[in-house]
Amino acid sequence: MRSSGWGFLWQFSVFMLIGILCNFKGSEGIRFVIEKEECFSHDVKYDGDTVHVSFVVIKADSPWHYSNEGVDLVVKGPSGEQVQDFRDKTGEKFEFVAHKSGVHKFCFTNKSPYHETINFDVHVGHFSYYEQHAKDEHFNPLLEQIAKLEEALYNIQFEQHWLEAQTDRQAIGTV
Repeated sequence: MRSSGWGFLWQFSVFMLIGILCNFKGSEGIRFVIEKEECFSHDVKYDGDTVHVSFVVIKADSPWHYSNEGVDLVVKGPSGEQVQDFRDKTGEKFEFVAHKSGVHKFCFTNKSPYHETINFDVHVGHFSYYEQHAKDEHFNPLLEQIAKLEEALYNIQFEQHWLEAQTDRQAIGTV
């Protein structure tokens, strides 16, 4: 029986999928308490990457205070240009395309007299194309689909984390 290129392609695709899933990074997130202003930075390595962001104001520092006042979030690009601006939000989930690689800055402002606990997540999605290594026209579509699968798996985790933070916020609001 003659061995075809498809056997190699199948083995290569399984190997690549396992490699990508083993290197799959979970949600990069933080839960922090804010008094007035807190800023965080995240490096976007490549132009055109998609940046996924979510935040939820979970609770105020005081057990006697519960408010829907929210916080402000301003996102700035590497050159200081404003990318996003949200005012008086108790939570938001959004994405944007980074038109320029470099360090992006995420600044939260709390105008309330109370400390607020915030759940914040950021993830950069990057699709790599391995044209320089692939000699067979079947590899590129396969690698593209594997990269999309990685992004879809992250999006599920991102959504679960968002829903968990929303549930935490609702649980505190009903107490």
